[in-house]
Amino acid sequence: MVQNIKDMDELKTFLRSAGNKLVVVEFSAVWCGPCKRIYPLFHAMSLQYRNVMFAIVDVDSAQELARTYRINAIPTFQMFKQAQKVNLFSRIKRAMCCYRSGSLSTPYLADDGNEE
Repeated sequence: MVQNIKDMDELKTFLRSAGNKLVVVEFSAVWCGPCKRIYPLFHAMSLQYRNVMFAIVDVDSAQELARTYRINAIPTFQMFKQAQKVNLFSRIKRAMCCYRSGSLSTPYLADDGNEE
C-alpha cells in the first residue's frame, strides 16, 4: 500500500514508523503524465515488496517537502533507511574510484550486504 504524505510531520512520522525498513518516496503531481503512468507500477511494487514501505508526495500540495528535498523534476524517487536519505550511488562511486585508482582491473560492483 502507498501512503499519501501531506507535510513534513507526516513524512517524519512515516519514516520513524518504518524502523529498519527501506522507504521509497515518489514525489509527483496530479497533472504529471509520467507520474500517472508510473503510479500503477509503484502501487504494484508496494503490494509485492512487503518489507519496503512506499509513500507518495504531491509536490503542489506539499511544497515545503518539495523544497526541503530539492525536487526539481517529477517524478522523483528518493529512498530512506532509518529516517535517513540513502545515497543510491555511493557503492557505484566507490567501485569507480577503485577502478580509476588501479585497485581493480575491471569495474566491480559487489553486493557486500552492507548498507550505507
